[in-house]
Amino acid sequence: MVNIAHIQLPDFPLLLAPMEDVSDPPFRVVCKDNGADLLYTEFISSEGLIRDAIKAKRKLDIFDEERPVGIQIFGGDEERMAMAARIVDVTKPDLLDINFGCPIKGIVARGAGAGVLKDVDLMVRLTQACVKSTSLPVTVKTRLGWDDDTKNIEEVAERLQDAGIKALAIHGRTRCQLYKGEADWTLIAKVKNNPRIKIPIFGNGDINTPQKALEYKNRYGVDGIMVGRAAIGYPWIFREIRHYLNTGEMLPAPTLEERVAVSRKQLLKSVAWKGPVAGIYAMRRQYLYYFKGLPGFSEVKQRLVTAPDIATADTVLVDMLTRYAGYQFEQAPIVLKNYHETCSL
Repeated sequence: MVNIAHIQLPDFPLLLAPMEDVSDPPFRVVCKDNGADLLYTEFISSEGLIRDAIKAKRKLDIFDEERPVGIQIFGGDEERMAMAARIVDVTKPDLLDINFGCPIKGIVARGAGAGVLKDVDLMVRLTQACVKSTSLPVTVKTRLGWDDDTKNIEEVAERLQDAGIKALAIHGRTRCQLYKGEADWTLIAKVKNNPRIKIPIFGNGDINTPQKALEYKNRYGVDGIMVGRAAIGYPWIFREIRHYLNTGEMLPAPTLEERVAVSRKQLLKSVAWKGPVAGIYAMRRQYLYYFKGLPGFSEVKQRLVTAPDIATADTVLVDMLTRYAGYQFEQAPIVLKNYHETCSL
């Protein structure tokens, strides 16, 4: 059992990473259905919450079927982060998470996300401001450091724990690496093995197969892992990892019927949450990942992405069951290295 304050998670929990324009309620639900133990919202601007911006406020939407779920915020001003934490507190998620890891230029330029890695003192003050402003457990997600010369995560972990956080997720890259190269988990292991550290430490970066999840669990000794890009269009990654951890056996790849059923569920929930136009639009880029590998899928994909309403899209999905009857998907690593729109920790 792994505890984040009063939140009880199973041994070696599997976490869904917060991803901008991905980790919305419909996507979170299908990941929960397939074994994710803890979910996070897309990151939310503290400035947007204070201004009552529609997009920021919509990201506060959480539903009981997702729990436990954390709302993630970002910002670079102590007073505004404190105010945002108080707003989040009212919505009653299970925890409040702070983003100190998003490397996207527009976020960093505002002195937020990974931009805070340049100033550890500010990072601590921002964290303290949130801890003091909410009754929720506060957690943090961050990176190893700003660049190769400032990999200060060991100091950061101790100071953030002292500031009152209840868990820490670490992406094994620096900000300057963005999502390039291989994630380095050796410093994550050092943080976990530090006798001063008493809070759960979760590792993140490059977990895209059950085999790698088990390898990293054994090699680095973290309390759990966070999966990001590998779950896009493939929420089954969570159940596959859990099964492999428990049995050492690989599950067969999800069938066409499963892929159609889950994509339909995400579509229906997307329309219910965002409305008939935005909900359809939000699903358009997901189909390619759900049905990657299907021969001749480009023509079907075109019909899906141009479907004007949910009935049309649903008809195309159901028709696929006949068109591809008997097709067997191969088990393969899910790698989305070029998914630049995603800000995943």
